[in-house]
Amino acid sequence: MTDTGTAAVFRETTAQPRTAAVPLAQVSLELGHLYMEDFEAGPDRLRAHFAQVKPWADAAQVLAGAGGRRARVSTCFLVDDYFTRFSSPAELVPMLVEEAARAGLVIDYLARESGCAVADGVAVAEEVQARLVESPAPGTDGSRPPAVQTGWLANGERSPGGLAEAMAGAEPWQPPAETAARRHSVFLDVELWDERGEHRTWSCPFLAAVWQLARLGLLRHAGDPVLQPLAWQEPRFPRDWDDLPPLVRLNPSAAPFSAYRTCSVLPSRFLSVEHAVRVILDQVDADPAALAQVAGRSRGEGLPVPEEIADRISYVLYPGP
Repeated sequence: MTDTGTAAVFRETTAQPRTAAVPLAQVSLELGHLYMEDFEAGPDRLRAHFAQVKPWADAAQVLAGAGGRRARVSTCFLVDDYFTRFSSPAELVPMLVEEAARAGLVIDYLARESGCAVADGVAVAEEVQARLVESPAPGTDGSRPPAVQTGWLANGERSPGGLAEAMAGAEPWQPPAETAARRHSVFLDVELWDERGEHRTWSCPFLAAVWQLARLGLLRHAGDPVLQPLAWQEPRFPRDWDDLPPLVRLNPSAAPFSAYRTCSVLPSRFLSVEHAVRVILDQVDADPAALAQVAGRSRGEGLPVPEEIADRISYVLYPGP
């Protein structure tokens, strides 16, 4: 049995069409991701991870409370049940909570990565993909199909055709170029999905971008928030991942799930993925009403947020597996 808890929303009375707002913390602190190889490594892997996370979690609380304001920091943890199904909520959730507590941490919200693809009947990833607006590189002639067709999104101008095309009289090879390069380019071309027949599998970076939008309170479907937390009230967790809501509130006294800013404490192996996340977020046209709500409320609190979505997210990447 579940209840809506912090998923309660507030309606803007002047906006037409009406767009629901969500409660917001100051910071959404991600305490980690869990993949099958981490689970297979046993509790020691989680124990070492949470020991790395604890100092940064303490620092987030101190920074959020600077100036005498009440700190509103919520924590979350993401489990990969999208690419590989492993273990079960009944076994995994108590272990996560126990190992976090051993380090002096509390996991407020637990999310399933599959919920970043589809949540409560809403094709979340597909709706975010529909909001992609590619940044055209200087000199782009429109000959290449857009990302919504190819499934690839770049942060600049790709290299033109290869040797065979050049020999046939096409434009000679040129290096790729980052759109916002500072003298030298750091070019990235991100795969958003792949398809086998009619089945589409979203990429890890794209789902992680959806995850960031949820944590920033910017996901809407027909004006309503999506991927909102539900409180789990049963004495035990289910054996099947599909029987667990996409986002569960584990701590009844937690600050709101979504926040003005996010911070993720992760092993350094996530660096390439999170670089790709920033490239994606730089080219997402988020719901304008949701953006306006967050901007207005943050100014009212004296906590203005950057205009660019990607600048609202931050990371701590520690050495490790």
